[in-house]
Amino acid sequence: MMVPATLWAALPTPAMMIDAKGHVAAVNPAAEDFLNLSARSLIGRPLLERLHINAEMEQVMARVIATQSSIVINDIEMTTGARAPEPCRLQFAPIQDQETLLLLIFPLEIADKVGRAAAAKSAAKSAIGMAEMLAHEIKNPLAGISGAAQLLAMNLSVEDRELSDLIVLETRRIVKLLEQVEQFGNLRPPERSAVNIHDALARARQSALVGFARNVTIVQDYDPSLPDTFADSDQLMQVFLNLIKNAVEAGAKTIRLHTFYDLSLRLRRQDGTDSPLALQVEITDDGRGISPDIAQNIFEPFVSGRENGTGLGLALASKIVLDHDGRIAVDAAPGRTTFRLSLPLAPKKVKG
Repeated sequence: MMVPATLWAALPTPAMMIDAKGHVAAVNPAAEDFLNLSARSLIGRPLLERLHINAEMEQVMARVIATQSSIVINDIEMTTGARAPEPCRLQFAPIQDQETLLLLIFPLEIADKVGRAAAAKSAAKSAIGMAEMLAHEIKNPLAGISGAAQLLAMNLSVEDRELSDLIVLETRRIVKLLEQVEQFGNLRPPERSAVNIHDALARARQSALVGFARNVTIVQDYDPSLPDTFADSDQLMQVFLNLIKNAVEAGAKTIRLHTFYDLSLRLRRQDGTDSPLALQVEITDDGRGISPDIAQNIFEPFVSGRENGTGLGLALASKIVLDHDGRIAVDAAPGRTTFRLSLPLAPKKVKG
């Protein structure tokens, strides 16, 4: 399937076609204007020869071709070397029945990006603070309601006792939800030290297998040579536990925990320096997957693909990973969902 020439030329979004070798096959006028480069200077040449992008493009393109599914990369920086890096959002999409990719470039204005981020952060803090306060205030009367219902049940008939049991059950469910809200509102910074990533995974796996994942197979595929990461061990274990629980709730029968080393991934800091995010953890399951409608916002609070889901588990996992200067991403397709965590190495002075 090829894009009609008239539509290609009229497309307002900067776009490029990338062939199976990673070479530019086509460039639309909007991309020429945005990059300030002619199509002639780009077509037939490797994508990354003229464009410098602080993300692993080869890996992303290979995954899009292999899975035939679209991937979006948020908050990257792109430059041709002739000007300052431009903040962008990239989307790679497969062209049907071909090993050709469509690359869409969505520029982000720096001022707009900073302003929206600051506003979102402020709003999030306010919302979390309000939710935490309400959770604390609501739990007390709920305990009274539950206790009263249990006392009433002692003198009720069997039929009426079913109603009192329902009251107790529902109040406990609400309390559990409020506890999750309080947990999400815990803004305590991580107490970081050198942590063996496999120890944290083992704790999460064991906790899951004796509880909510007792009927699920959890496969371990570890690189035993991995060095320590720099993390709060309890918080990291909580992230793994949340991701395993998310997989189980999506109907997974098999979950694979995979660790490996990738020195090519780096974290760009605000001061212009960068550091490697070399430790990789992938948690893959064979559950129902993630609906495309919410895939872009799956790490936002209260976004859930389940009817009675709270949408706090993945949001909490994302918050913890970001607090550790790491990254978390998801690659979802029907019957296969992979959450990938990229974590920093422990500093040498911490290791010693």
